[in-house]
Amino acid sequence: MRRKIVFTGLIQQIGTVVSVSNSRILIRPARRIESPVIGESIAVNGCCLTLERVTAAGELSFFTLAETLRRSTLAELSPGSRVNMERALAAGDRLGGHLVQGHVDAVAVVDGQFVRDDGDVELGIVIPDGFAPELVEKGSIAVDGVSLTVAALTERTFSVCLIPRTLADTVLGSRISGTRVNLEGDIIGKYVRRFFELSRASSGEKNESSSGSITYEKLREAGFL
Repeated sequence: MRRKIVFTGLIQQIGTVVSVSNSRILIRPARRIESPVIGESIAVNGCCLTLERVTAAGELSFFTLAETLRRSTLAELSPGSRVNMERALAAGDRLGGHLVQGHVDAVAVVDGQFVRDDGDVELGIVIPDGFAPELVEKGSIAVDGVSLTVAALTERTFSVCLIPRTLADTVLGSRISGTRVNLEGDIIGKYVRRFFELSRASSGEKNESSSGSITYEKLREAGFL
């Protein structure tokens, strides 16, 4: 059994929810998963779930913790819902997107989806309370488990562009105004942010006025946060 570590945000296929009951979700993948391993991690709309059972028909059963249901959109799934699916990355595999843990940071509301003058499809998303520090223009963001780049950023919203392959191979094409999506910020940005939050707290911000010092604000202005 290969050691699973993280996800890449590159969706491998779309699944359809068969049933939801007793904190369990049964999903039928569009294609049978090759050599599934009970206990392996699979991201469903960006949420890391553990494979509990595989039926004779190739359907996948997952147990969902109450914490997962509270912090994501999985509680909103019903039979017929379509979901993004990605198996966890194995050591030595190619990393094509960015590092995604499958830990949802926030649920956000879609502001709208539209075609720009240049022909690109843009998905606008309202920034949830407290999530703004996770966003950097041209930085990475996972939306329903899809690795995307922040195309534009305002105080209220951010947007991502959806290429034809993303529209064809993920469920993001169905995300219209008012629908809700799972968000996960970039893991590297999280650790940098946390490091400087702790540094500021321990130093009492004594040295932040020094022009040559590296500060939380300077990192943000430079695009690291």
